[in-house]
Amino acid sequence: MKRGVPQEKKLWHQLLRLLIAACSMNFWKRSLLALTVGPGDNAREILEESITPLSQAFKSVSDSLKISALLECLAIITFVGGNDSEETERSMQIMWQVVHPKLGSNVVASKPSAAVITAVVSAWSFLLTTMDGFSLNPKHWQESISYLSSLLDKDDRSVRIAAGEALALIFEIGSVEKFCGEAKSSNDGSIQGSKPREGFSHIQGLKGKIINQVKNLSAEAGGRGSAKKDLNSQRNLFRDILEFFEDGYCPEISVKIGGESLQTSSWSQLIQLNFLKRFLGGGFVKHMQENEFLHDVFGFTPKKKHLLDDEHRISSAEKRMYRSPNSVLNKARTQLLNKQRMLSEGRNAGHFAVNVGDEEV
Repeated sequence: MKRGVPQEKKLWHQLLRLLIAACSMNFWKRSLLALTVGPGDNAREILEESITPLSQAFKSVSDSLKISALLECLAIITFVGGNDSEETERSMQIMWQVVHPKLGSNVVASKPSAAVITAVVSAWSFLLTTMDGFSLNPKHWQESISYLSSLLDKDDRSVRIAAGEALALIFEIGSVEKFCGEAKSSNDGSIQGSKPREGFSHIQGLKGKIINQVKNLSAEAGGRGSAKKDLNSQRNLFRDILEFFEDGYCPEISVKIGGESLQTSSWSQLIQLNFLKRFLGGGFVKHMQENEFLHDVFGFTPKKKHLLDDEHRISSAEKRMYRSPNSVLNKARTQLLNKQRMLSEGRNAGHFAVNVGDEEV
């Protein structure tokens, strides 16, 4: 028996390789495969098999929709398959470089569209939710707060919303100094500074500027951005962000899934929830009901289906027994219908006074 376990793992590994190969350059399928197998060696292999072709795709693809889709796929595959902070930050850097050429050469030469900026910030934030502030490498994210703050002044509403959520998340996870341009890092990646008071003042100054921007956006009168129907959503979001900055309260969200409530009480959870809902679309509810990995992510326990014998599963043989027109059950069903028809005809003729009841057929 012990010898069979490695063989089983070997067969599963071969199957996984075949599935990855079958997905080819369809990274959306790879992302769903990663979500399905869950965290562990299999998901990590999907990440390692995908990271290089995804990086190359960002260099060659110019269409905004395709770039946005690739960013979502990279985020999902890393979210499941990334085993440590270095692997996660590697993917975050690839995303950041699409719109922030100062951090590397892996960038699209043309100016990114609003849709691409939104996708980058959203995917980057999604992965940041998995990070501990203390494990972040400060060399990678200098001036990112200033950059995100500049996005709050953009005309596109989706860009402003994504930037606002990212800023709220940064202040929630802590280690804000790692995202500020004033912080200087040593060779080992630790933060240095002979004048810590100046660093603190710089952070407070940035926060004060962001709070003023958030106040303006929470009371915006309209006219900026093309999607006016989303104006109320923007106001509500930035009111939540303002309350978080001023009082420390995070928005609490409750979503009904199959009779049970999935609740979030932090920016990290809210960002994860919204990102997965966008990515999975109509399949979100089904995944939340059946995917144990997502149950662990949100601490969510789905309501059990009320079936006989505690969710009795019908086997293939049983399905054939029910569905085949020549099955015993279908023949019995036909006989029952004939019997009911005869009783009904007799009752109508006055010969019977028998109540057959409400039979479910």
